[in-house]
Amino acid sequence: MTLPPPRSGDERRRDTLARLVHDVDVWVASADDDGNPYLVPLSFLWDDGALIVSTSLATPTGRNLSSNGRVRIGLGVTRDVVMIDGAAETIPSDRMPQELADAFAEKTGFDPRKSGDDYLYFRIVPTGVQAWREVNELKGRNLMRDGNWLV
Repeated sequence: MTLPPPRSGDERRRDTLARLVHDVDVWVASADDDGNPYLVPLSFLWDDGALIVSTSLATPTGRNLSSNGRVRIGLGVTRDVVMIDGAAETIPSDRMPQELADAFAEKTGFDPRKSGDDYLYFRIVPTGVQAWREVNELKGRNLMRDGNWLV
């Protein structure tokens, strides 16, 4: 198998931002305070440098994100992956700005405001971003570290 040449850092950043704008679903990995992991797919909205997701406080993900805020996100497919480490801020449904909640519902096809009082929004600010397609892109896969873009 012949691999295409590796993308530049700038190209990877552009591709990553395009995925964040256009994709609808991500894998969200969290852990409880004892370190027990949990992985779930959630729909998201990219807004002003952060991912907005929503889930019930009754779920392990809801409890984990509201408890410790640590999260890892997987976006894309195995041979075109974006991995995002982030910090989640909990936003109750009644405190989410209406225009942002409307945009989330429109993009995802899901309106948490109609799903019960225990649904929360989480604003996830990336602290680290990696992106690669093939083994020849492993070098240079770090696009963001400590919340700062490297490219």
